[in-house]
Order: sequence, then structure tokens, then C-alpha cells
Amino acid sequence: MGFPTGVPPDLTAPLAMDSSTATAAAATGKKSYWRFSKQDFYPEPTFSNFSTYLSALSETHRRLKDRVFGRSSDFNELIESRKQSENEMKKVLTWWDLIWLGFGSIVGSGIFSITGQETHDHAGPAIVLSYAVSGLSALLSVFCYTEFSVEIPIAGGSFSFLRIELGDFVAFIAAGNIMLEGLVGAAGLGRSWSSYLGSIIKSSNPDFLRIKIDSFADGFNLLDPVAVAVLIIVNGFALTGTKRASVLNWVSSVLEMGVIVFIIIIGFIHGKSENLEPFFPYGAKGIFTAAAVVFWSYTGFDMVANMAEEVKRPSTDIPVGLVGSMSLITVVYCLMALALTMTVKYTQVDVNAAYSMMFEGMGMKWAKYMVSIIAIKGMTTSLLVGSMGQARYTTQIARTHMIPPWFALVHPKTGTPIYATLLTTTGSCVLAFFTSLDVLSSVLSFATLLLFMLVAVALLTRRYNVKDVTPRNDAMKFMASLFVIFGSSISLAVIWNSSIEKGWIGYAVSGGFWFLGTLGMALTPKQRNPKVWGVPLVPWLPSLSIAINIFLIGSLGKAAFFRFIICSALMLVYYLLAGVHATYDVARMEKQASSLEVGAGSL
Repeated sequence: MGFPTGVPPDLTAPLAMDSSTATAAAATGKKSYWRFSKQDFYPEPTFSNFSTYLSALSETHRRLKDRVFGRSSDFNELIESRKQSENEMKKVLTWWDLIWLGFGSIVGSGIFSITGQETHDHAGPAIVLSYAVSGLSALLSVFCYTEFSVEIPIAGGSFSFLRIELGDFVAFIAAGNIMLEGLVGAAGLGRSWSSYLGSIIKSSNPDFLRIKIDSFADGFNLLDPVAVAVLIIVNGFALTGTKRASVLNWVSSVLEMGVIVFIIIIGFIHGKSENLEPFFPYGAKGIFTAAAVVFWSYTGFDMVANMAEEVKRPSTDIPVGLVGSMSLITVVYCLMALALTMTVKYTQVDVNAAYSMMFEGMGMKWAKYMVSIIAIKGMTTSLLVGSMGQARYTTQIARTHMIPPWFALVHPKTGTPIYATLLTTTGSCVLAFFTSLDVLSSVLSFATLLLFMLVAVALLTRRYNVKDVTPRNDAMKFMASLFVIFGSSISLAVIWNSSIEKGWIGYAVSGGFWFLGTLGMALTPKQRNPKVWGVPLVPWLPSLSIAINIFLIGSLGKAAFFRFIICSALMLVYYLLAGVHATYDVARMEKQASSLEVGAGSL
């Protein structure tokens, strides 16, 4: 989309309205926020009546083809789509807020709930290496997110990034996984919260507060009303305002940091080197299997990046907040994992409440309760930040009409997307009530790893394959190099997870092709460089991020693939029945508006 004046505006500045927009805003200002008309949910021409809908369905193939190749623009995401919310989100966050939002969101989202399970079942003492591998992958993804967030500080986060660089259809697939990630992550945290509280009330019984239904299938037969109550309370607080939630988060996170330092110190003081033997009880395969699951412990930074629309100075605050917090957290996680395995033999680690049970085993029952309370606090702040970030993801998705634009509305007083928050709260409550932690964690890891891989691809596309700028020959070189990177990364994952005897030749050949593919891309001319902050060593670091994420996806197992395919199939059905038609109508109206602007400018 071109700019009416021929000069691009400052896309990171607060939204400015021209006279026509101001008139529209005045009109919408008379509407009550609490409205529920059909026009608010499905305003597109396709849904005017049943006849127009049937006509649209008959054109699904043509419309789908249009959306597969349709790409948005920075201007559209930052300026045009925000008008759907009618009210602005408030710019109240600084680098200080982002550092602690990152800490509050990430620490507690997995370290207290997944470490015990993966140490006991897959990695043993080598769980510290699993956290190191996942931390490296997460840091590479943080680099990619940071560059995008600085240049496109919008609530859509990765959804908007992919919509601009990879097109509307890929963005929808990502959008479905974004929502899946948020719902499953919140549900998992709610279940973990209930487990720790149950362990405090009745020692060694994390299911104490759950209701068992024998007639239900395993994994879905422990109903958890406590998890549902926690989700409702935390999400309710997130609705009151961004700055208020941020202050509560950083104050409580400082206290949590003190307890984490205490855990590490006590673990090293009371730890025994013999507990680390054997260090690789499940071999290298166990390390990467665990790494694919404990990646959950690093999720949350994408939720912080998603709040870029509310940051005062995106160009400086976002890099400090995201990169700084992730680097620190990676070191902290490795030290916490090492402290646990030095103190408790991996075969005796509690799979539900590892750290509180660690202190009980040392006779420090008071410390056990303190750690359990802080773990609950960490999960609570993770839920809080996750709720804020997920609601903003949902808001931007609704702004594009992939889901009803009613969910994009921002409340004029709180500056928060209340309807989007209610939608995510309802979904996570349903999942948390029925679904066990192990089922949730495998689905979450798949969705998250796929999303981070796609963001790395989008960053490479942004640098090398700029729409209407990159010469055809260079675009073909870029696509060929990307194909080789993907193929070699998948090959490495397949070889690693195959049952045949492994030798160095397969790894050498696959690794060699990955190197050649990345080198070929490096020799292709870049068409765009970041204006303020950029990922270093492009294309090498984004290419490595793609390889690591694909490798970790391959380590998740067949069950995770099966669950992921089912969820994606359901998303695709919705898209074909509703999403593709709504976004097609919006894109067509945007083209018509652009043509009118150009025509008016030539008069």
C-alpha cells in the first residue's frame, strides 16, 4: 500500500487521525463499548445474508489463492488495522517494565513444573544441558523478535510479522498456533498452580485438590476447579490496566529472584557430586527430548514482545528488555537445574513439585513451603503477563478480521482489550479443567517451536526478499537457499530420531548442506537493513534458529505431532468457512480505498 503524500510517516509514533478518520472516531465514540450486534461480529459483505455467504463459499478456491499470496505492509499493520480498536492502548511501559515483565512471564512458566518431569523421565542430571540448548534456541528467537518489535511495535507481535513477510495464509496458521500456545500455556500454569497448592496442603499429593472421574480417559480424568478459579482471578486483574499489572509484577518478581538465589545456594551447599552420576543416563537423545519440552520454561518473551504497542520508546526499551532478561534467565535456569540434580538423585525427583520436595528431603520443611509459595507466585505472574500478551495477540488477529473484529475493541478507560481477554480466559479455563499437565506441555512445545521457526524465516525474508524490490534472480537464489536450509535441518532431525544405526556421514552431509545453504544466502545481496536494532550475523543466526527449532520439533514424539495435526485441521476448517472470506473482503476494500486515495491525489 502506498502513502498518500508519497512520504512514509513515522510508523512508531502515536496514531494520528486525519479529518475523515476523526469524524469516524467521533461517530464511533457515541457507541457503547458493551455492544453485541451482528455488525460488530461479521461486518464483511460476505456475511450480509445467507445468499452472499453461499456465493462466497463457491469462490473459496479463488479467495484462498488470493490470501495465500497476499502480504500486508508495515503501514497497514501499524496504522490502518489499529483503527479497528476505536481506542488507543496507552503507552506506559519502559525498559524497566519490560525486563521484569520478561522475568515474571518466563520464570515460573516451566522451571517449577516441568524440570522434575523431564529430569526423572528423559534427561537425568544432564537436564542442565537441555536447558542450555533450549536457552540458546530461545535467545536466537529473541533476537528475531526484537528486530521486528523495534521496527513494527504493534500488538500483533509474531502474527503481524508473518503477515507482512510471509503472507496472510501463513499468518493464519501462525495465528491459530499463537492462540493455541496462549490457551494451552495458561491452562498448564493453572494446573501447576493447583499441584503446588495441593502439595502444600497435603504433602506428596499434588492431585489433592482435583476431582477424579474414573469414566474419563487418562490425561483428562482429573478435574481441576482450583486452576479455573486462579485463571479467572488473574485474568480479571489483567483487565484493570497495563501499568498497574506491570508494577505488581516487578515488585513480586524482585522477591522471587531472592528466593531463586536461595534455592541455588542451598542446592550447591547440600549437593553431592555422586548424585550427578551417571550424568547421561538416557544418552544424548534424552537431552534433546527433554530440551524440546523444557522449552516451555522459556516461553513468555513473545508475550512481552507482543506489548510493544504500549512501550514508550520501542527502539531502546525493547532490545534492553528482551535480550537482557533472556540472557539472565538462561543462566539462572541452568544453575537451578544443576542445584536440583546435585541435591536429589534423578530417579527420586518428584515429577510434579520438584523443588519443594527437594527441601522436604533435606528436612527443611519450612523452606519447602516457602519455595512452593514462591513457585505459585511465579506461576501467577506468568499467568498475568501471559494473559496481557495473549489478549493483545488476539486483538491484532481480530483487527485483520480473521476472527470477529468485536474482539479488537479496546476499552476507552482501561486501555485494555476486554473482549479479547474474556475469549482467551474462557478457552484456557476449559482446557485447565479437564487436561493433565503432560498432555498440555507436549502440544505447547510444538506450537511454540513452530512459531519461532517461522519468525526466523520471516526475518530472513524481510532482509533478502522485499516485495516489489528484490530482483527476480536474487529472489530465486534466496528461495533456493532457504529450501536447502529447511531440507538439511529436517534431514538432521530425521537421522537423529531414526531407529537405524547412526554414523557421522549422515550428520556431516546434512550439516554440510545446511552450511552451503546458509552461505548461499549470505552471498545473496540484502535488500533491507534494520533502521535501529538488528539481529547480528544474518543469515547465520536466523538459519541456526531454524535448524534448532526443527531439530527440537523432531524430538517431541509421535503423540505431539498427532495432537498438533488435529488442532491445525480444526483451525483450517474454520479458516475455509469464515476466516478466508472475511480477510478477502477486507483486503478488497483496502485496495479500493487505496485506489481512491491515489486518484484523489492526482486531481
